[in-house]
Order: sequence, then structure tokens, then C-alpha cells
Amino acid sequence: MLRKEGYKVKTASTRSNKALRLIEMLGLIVRYHKTTDIVLIDTYGAMNFYYAYLVAKTCQAYNVDYIPILHGGNLPERLSATKKYSQSLFGKAKINIAPSKFLYDIFKAEGFHNTKIIPNAIQMENYPFKKRENFQPKLLWVRRFQKRYNPVMALEVLLLLKKDYPNAKLCMVGPDKDGTMKTCKKFAVNHGLNIEFPGKLKKKAWAKLSKDYDFFINTTNIDNTPISVIEAMSLGLAVVSTNVGGMPMLINNNSDGVLVPVNDAKTMAAEITKLIEDPGKARTLTENARNKVEDFAWEKVKTDWNRVLNS
Repeated sequence: MLRKEGYKVKTASTRSNKALRLIEMLGLIVRYHKTTDIVLIDTYGAMNFYYAYLVAKTCQAYNVDYIPILHGGNLPERLSATKKYSQSLFGKAKINIAPSKFLYDIFKAEGFHNTKIIPNAIQMENYPFKKRENFQPKLLWVRRFQKRYNPVMALEVLLLLKKDYPNAKLCMVGPDKDGTMKTCKKFAVNHGLNIEFPGKLKKKAWAKLSKDYDFFINTTNIDNTPISVIEAMSLGLAVVSTNVGGMPMLINNNSDGVLVPVNDAKTMAAEITKLIEDPGKARTLTENARNKVEDFAWEKVKTDWNRVLNS
């Protein structure tokens, strides 16, 4: 998106090997530091945190400004566990960009006053709204298969729904991270569930796939304000999510989506059933959700980015 605004951007890295990925990231800074104005660092709370830290230290060595872009609902735990590293990474940044008030408040409370909210941005034209007159138990789940995202809960929800809706279906989109996909496939076989596992899809591919589904379920135990949920809201899917991390700052419960307790498949299935039986409410939720995510459109968000990058 920044390239379309006229910025010259170099990116690293798409390599799957972690060591090679780190080498490429650091090498890019070493090679181009004299012609680089600023480095944007996608920063997460797991192993990627240490990549971000080393990238930041390299920027500091060459006196290059950098901006961590904060992702991941487990970043708060990282701040507590690695205070020294966090202070070096975030304290010396030009500014830290939080996509939600959830992370913004936590970073400010930790003393990182060089923090600003800029929402996750999407290109709305890539996620066209589909108006649904009726809602069927057709569930879409989009995330990495990883324990923290609790994908097994999605299967448990489907199993509960099938008691009243034998034709209920589920599609789970995303790559495997820690072997959890295998666990899900085993669960599906053991319970006779016919579930689609198309693997990782490009954004436009899963947006097209969404036309065949009516509900987007987010089952995670830890979260911030995931871009996949914002995209689902734009597409007109009824969003039902666990109430964790920054989700209540993205979803206004029973206004533009539904929030349920963490790891509570029974309540999630019950809420989906209520929306199936009350399509008028489901339509209202999806229309409100679409209106809300207009604020996440790149055409609006880019103003904030231009201001930060040119300050």
C-alpha cells in the first residue's frame, strides 16, 4: 500500500528458514542504511520478538530511525517477561504503532509514551460486502493452526451444531504452525465430521471463498484486533468470537458481532443458533460491522501513516 503512495519500499523476508530470514533482514539494513529513512518492523510476542529486537539494534548501530508495528495478543506477556529487551526495542523507537487501544493502553502503562494508534488497514475493494437474507450454519475459520488460536474449539462448535443442523459445515483456512492441524483432522475423523482444510490461501482467494459461508468464527485464546476478523466484517460474514485481548475493542457485543467466553464451544454454538433463527438480527450485525470497518479503509488510514512517516 505504501508503494502506491509513492514511497520506495524494500522488504525482507519471505524465507521459511528462521536463520536465513534473520540474516536477510539484517543484511538489508547493513546494505541500504545510508539510503534508508526509516525501517518498519512487524513485531510479535513470540520468537519474532527477538528478530524485531535484533533489527532494532542494527538500526540503532547505524543511526537509522525505526518504527515497531505491534501485533499479537501475547505482546503484553512479552513486555513483562523481557523488560530489558523491550525497553531497548520500544523505548528507543521513533514511535510504536499500535493497531488498537488494547495494545496502546498496555504500552502506555509500561511507560512507552512514544506510542500511537493507527488501525490495521484493508483495501475495501478486495473485501466486497455480500448481503445475506438468511444465515445457515456454514462456518469459516481463518488463522494459523496453533494452540493459542484454539482451532479445536471450531470443530467442537460444529459438532454441537450438527445435532440440530445435520448439514452444518466448516472450512478452516490457514497453514499449520505446531502440529495442531493434525489434531484437528484426527478430531474430524473420530467424530465423522466432513471439514475442508484448504491450507494457506491468498487474501483474495479466501475472500472469494467466503461467499459460500455465513459465519466467521474466531476461537482464539489470545488476540489483539486480527486483520482476518476485520476482513470478515467487511465481507458481510456474521462474526462470533471469543472475548479476549483487544476483541471487545473491535467487536461491540450484539451490535456488530457476538462475543463469547474463551474456550466455550457450547455458548458459541448457541449464539450461532440464535442468529440462524433470527436472520433480521444477523443482518443488522453484519451491516453495522461493515459500517464500522469503513474506518479501517486504507484511504482513511493512510493519512495517519503519511503524517508519521513524514514527521
